[in-house]
Amino acid sequence: MPIADLKRQIDRLPEQPGVYLYANGRGDTLYVGKARALRDRVRSYISAYGASPRMDALLDEISSLEVIVTDSVVEALALENHLIKQRSPKYNVLLRDDKNYSYLQLTTNESCPRVLVARRVERDGAFYAGPFLPTRLARKVMSLTHRLFGIRSCNEVITGRRGRPCLEYDIKRCLAPCVSEVCSTERYARAVEDTRLFLGGRNDELIGQLGSRMHEAADAEHFEEAVEWRDAIRTIETLRDRQQKMSTTQLGDRDAFGVRVGPAGAVIQVFQMRRGRVIERIELVADTATPEGTDAADVLQAGLQQFYEERAAPPEIHVPVALAEADALEGWLSARGGARVRVMTPKRGDKRGLLDLATRNAALAYETRFSDDAVVHRAAVEALRGALSLASAPRRIECFDISTIQGSETVGAMVVSEDGRMVKGDYRKYRVRHGGGTGHPDDFAAMREVVLRRYRRLLEEGGPFPDLVVIDGGAGQLSAAYGAFEALGLGNLVAIGLAKREERVVMPEGPEIALPKSSPALLLLQRIRDEAHRFAVTFHRQARKKRDLHSELDEVPGVGPRRRRQLLSRFGSLAGVRRATREELTAAVGARLADSVLAHFFGK
Repeated sequence: MPIADLKRQIDRLPEQPGVYLYANGRGDTLYVGKARALRDRVRSYISAYGASPRMDALLDEISSLEVIVTDSVVEALALENHLIKQRSPKYNVLLRDDKNYSYLQLTTNESCPRVLVARRVERDGAFYAGPFLPTRLARKVMSLTHRLFGIRSCNEVITGRRGRPCLEYDIKRCLAPCVSEVCSTERYARAVEDTRLFLGGRNDELIGQLGSRMHEAADAEHFEEAVEWRDAIRTIETLRDRQQKMSTTQLGDRDAFGVRVGPAGAVIQVFQMRRGRVIERIELVADTATPEGTDAADVLQAGLQQFYEERAAPPEIHVPVALAEADALEGWLSARGGARVRVMTPKRGDKRGLLDLATRNAALAYETRFSDDAVVHRAAVEALRGALSLASAPRRIECFDISTIQGSETVGAMVVSEDGRMVKGDYRKYRVRHGGGTGHPDDFAAMREVVLRRYRRLLEEGGPFPDLVVIDGGAGQLSAAYGAFEALGLGNLVAIGLAKREERVVMPEGPEIALPKSSPALLLLQRIRDEAHRFAVTFHRQARKKRDLHSELDEVPGVGPRRRRQLLSRFGSLAGVRRATREELTAAVGARLADSVLAHFFGK
């Protein structure tokens, strides 16, 4: 039923602000919009045929109309944003945050909270701080919360009934809430609140509280405790003073939005300026093809609503084109933040310069993201998601391989793929420590050790964790990897095996999957697995070469690589060095080293 058949219903709509929802015959929401006057706005669709292919497709698919009346346009905007996020309508512009930066998550939704590095802000009841750029800064701050406040870093389920604290308590990096006799629930809750103040930047308030505790401890003659509070205060004061020296307040806070819209999708670049300095660059992406007729203003309107749904807005927001609903957007943002927010389009000066910079970056990001290679890579990742029935696309994939010859010089390797591209800077290699040189090869034990070491380190660093783990091998290697996951409390990680012989995908539960040889998903897995194999074999050859090149001359005091080469070149071999006289050795390397060589070989 085209929209013209809904004319009678449209004529009865109120002339009040609200939200309208179009749906198809199956009841799926096609489009969510807001209006100052519902009747006038919805009626305008009746004569909108021919405006654009996107509009024609929407009008032909509409089967039913639903409206929700609100008290103001601002309320309508807020409700529209909520419904778009909840229902993901087909014809609304949907952007996602391209997370290439980190937050710190204080897991206040747990009984004994931890501090973790997170890649996205979720509405899960936890407290988030950030973003942090680069990620190592987030890890340093996380480590500081362990040292200053004793926040735990383990993955244990805390009941308070543990027999004794672990090493983290002994080195004063954890209060040990796992042992109720050592740390009470109230004491740990106070440490969590201190951490919240610290991560939230409320340093002056935190310093005041810590100062009170320091004086209380000193008055009670608990001098060791007082010293700990004093050291914590000095550390926080140093951080606070450093932050104040690095910023000025003359230029204020603002966000500048650049946008590039094309047939393959849309990219928004957000430059966040705080206290006169650009502190962050955030990218929003619409990966789906943009319908013809969608302009930059439509994308920006949707992008601003979705961006500030989970963020506080600065006093000024700069956009390159004027927005039709700028006043409603300003009202919504002001109401959310409790302060006046203005949406502006600067025409000249420094403000326009930052806006142009954001626009140029958006154009560059669009060309990079939607090049032919990038589209192919993303299609392969999406095909893999469908083939393995995963809940979301595996954007980050980590693959493990073991290389050995009869148990000698056993090594492991891990490679990383993000969005179908290999990320060589994240590759890791491992010398297998247990059983690696015994002559009794055990690929399963080696795989378990390597996977255990990798994700134990990630737990300490707070991530990022992969969306999918690929194991080069069959059911035995996959079982070993899952054993490592369970030992670390990471049973939520998803891993598969890729058996070389039949090229079948080994699942943790259920039968193996045989993907078509031409499947993009299989080709992606093979490419990642082959890269892991190449990296492991190369490292194994290097390890064997280093072992084979070891010479007994390396054990002679005073003989380094240069002198060793000099002796072997002069006398041809180790046996030639043994046969040389003192005079010959002295002529080659001097009297002192000649005596050392003779003492090593004949002085025992």
